[in-house]
Amino acid sequence: MPVYWVNTFTSIRDPERLRLYVDLAGPAMLAGGGRFIARGEPLAVLEGESALRTTIIEFPDLEAAVAAYHSDAYQQALRTLGDAATREIRVIDSAPPAE
Repeated sequence: MPVYWVNTFTSIRDPERLRLYVDLAGPAMLAGGGRFIARGEPLAVLEGESALRTTIIEFPDLEAAVAAYHSDAYQQALRTLGDAATREIRVIDSAPPAE
């Protein structure tokens, strides 16, 4: 069953470096077997603090998601981002099929 990489930016200090990161990270995720499900700024905040940007990427399995993170291409994207943003990344399981 697929898993989902959820990347939430909680602060952005340098929008230009973030843009450079996005330009590198997107192709790295696709090369690692990822498929973008959603990305961008929140349309509405119903509870809690507002995250500045969230990305959800579907991977075929946990191993593919972890391998994409550790790939040379994504590590280059991370070096480009550096301290330009603070974020949290989680990989979560997909929901079981509805009965």
